[in-house]
Amino acid sequence: MTDIAGKIKVGPGLDPTTEMGPLVSDEQFARATGYIEDGRKAGAKIGVGGEKVGNRGYFVAPTVLENTTPDMKVIREEIFGPVVCATPFDDGGLDRIAKQATDTIYGLAASVWTRNGGTAHKLASRIRSGTVWINCHNVFDASLPFGDYKQSGWGREMGEEVFHNYTEIKAVTAAL
Repeated sequence: MTDIAGKIKVGPGLDPTTEMGPLVSDEQFARATGYIEDGRKAGAKIGVGGEKVGNRGYFVAPTVLENTTPDMKVIREEIFGPVVCATPFDDGGLDRIAKQATDTIYGLAASVWTRNGGTAHKLASRIRSGTVWINCHNVFDASLPFGDYKQSGWGREMGEEVFHNYTEIKAVTAAL
């Protein structure tokens, strides 16, 4: 068990005290750490994390990338690792940050972090993403649909919407 910044316990994934398990494969480990390195080389600052954890397995410390710009690969592509790119904004910058968050071919999920609930909901409504979390991330409920926008996949998982994946709708028109 490794403690990251006194908060996240990283362990084998099946241990009930683990908060952050490993990535699924060597390929995904190389992909996630490659994105972190690409971000660093492009000028992003690693606020926390950014390194392999331990000597065994595919553990990557939860990582926050700061000082990112819209043209960086870490902003434009889906990382699928414990990496977040933090981009500050203020109420006057809602249009700018919504445009940046949406200006990608992907749209699986996003999160907005702010003390202002009104600002959070205004921004969430402007982001083209299948899920937008406010002041949390990766929170799931079986009653809520989860799925993509744009090139992040097809269809929805969970919620009532999942049943549409298993149905065929037919319209029949007849002239009488």
